[in-house]
Amino acid sequence: MSSSPAEPAVCGGGGKTSWPEVVGMSIEEAKKVILKDKPDADIQVLPVGTPVTKDFRPNRVRIFVNTVAETPHVG
Repeated sequence: MSSSPAEPAVCGGGGKTSWPEVVGMSIEEAKKVILKDKPDADIQVLPVGTPVTKDFRPNRVRIFVNTVAETPHVG
Protein backbone atom coordinates (compact mmCIF):
# COMPACT_ATOMS: atom_id res chain seq x y z
CA MET A 1 0.00 0.00 0.00
CA SER A 2 1.46 3.38 -0.93
CA SER A 3 0.44 6.93 -0.23
CA SER A 4 1.54 10.41 -1.12
CA PRO A 5 3.68 12.25 1.46
CA ALA A 6 0.80 14.62 2.18
CA GLU A 7 -1.75 11.85 2.71
CA PRO A 8 -0.96 9.06 5.21
CA ALA A 9 -1.90 5.52 4.26
CA VAL A 10 -4.91 3.94 5.92
CA CYS A 11 -5.46 0.20 6.22
CA GLY A 12 -8.77 -1.54 5.54
CA GLY A 13 -9.89 -1.14 9.16
CA GLY A 14 -9.52 2.62 8.96
CA GLY A 15 -6.31 2.86 11.02
CA LYS A 16 -3.31 4.79 9.80
CA THR A 17 -0.35 2.84 8.43
CA SER A 18 2.10 5.71 7.90
CA TRP A 19 2.90 9.08 9.49
CA PRO A 20 4.59 11.43 6.98
CA GLU A 21 3.80 14.35 9.29
CA VAL A 22 6.45 13.23 11.81
CA VAL A 23 9.38 13.60 9.39
CA GLY A 24 11.74 16.17 10.93
CA MET A 25 10.41 15.73 14.49
CA SER A 26 12.43 14.39 17.40
CA ILE A 27 12.04 10.69 18.12
CA GLU A 28 10.01 11.40 21.26
CA GLU A 29 7.68 13.79 19.42
CA ALA A 30 7.19 11.26 16.62
CA LYS A 31 6.44 8.49 19.12
CA LYS A 32 3.75 10.65 20.77
CA VAL A 33 2.04 11.33 17.44
CA ILE A 34 2.15 7.67 16.41
CA LEU A 35 0.92 6.43 19.79
CA LYS A 36 -1.96 8.92 19.71
CA ASP A 37 -3.18 7.33 16.47
CA LYS A 38 -2.11 3.76 17.31
CA PRO A 39 -1.88 3.21 21.09
CA ASP A 40 -0.87 -0.45 20.68
CA ALA A 41 2.12 0.40 18.45
CA ASP A 42 5.39 -1.40 19.14
CA ILE A 43 7.73 1.38 18.00
CA GLN A 44 11.26 0.43 16.98
CA VAL A 45 13.88 3.14 16.41
CA LEU A 46 16.60 2.00 14.01
CA PRO A 47 19.50 3.61 12.12
CA VAL A 48 18.80 4.16 8.41
CA GLY A 49 20.02 1.13 6.46
CA THR A 50 19.51 -1.37 9.27
CA PRO A 51 18.50 -4.75 7.84
CA VAL A 52 14.97 -5.64 8.91
CA THR A 53 12.78 -8.69 8.62
CA LYS A 54 10.09 -8.79 5.93
CA ASP A 55 7.42 -10.30 8.20
CA PHE A 56 4.32 -8.18 8.69
CA ARG A 57 3.25 -7.27 12.23
CA PRO A 58 0.24 -4.94 12.33
CA ASN A 59 1.34 -3.29 15.59
CA ARG A 60 5.00 -2.70 14.64
CA VAL A 61 6.05 0.78 13.53
CA ARG A 62 9.68 1.39 12.59
CA ILE A 63 11.23 4.84 12.81
CA PHE A 64 14.47 5.13 10.82
CA VAL A 65 16.93 7.84 11.91
CA ASN A 66 20.21 9.10 10.44
CA THR A 67 21.08 12.34 12.23
CA VAL A 68 23.81 12.91 14.82
CA ALA A 69 22.21 15.21 17.39
CA GLU A 70 25.29 16.21 19.37
CA THR A 71 29.05 16.34 18.88
CA PRO A 72 30.58 12.96 19.67
CA HIS A 73 33.44 13.20 22.16
CA VAL A 74 35.76 11.00 24.20
CA GLY A 75 35.04 10.64 27.87
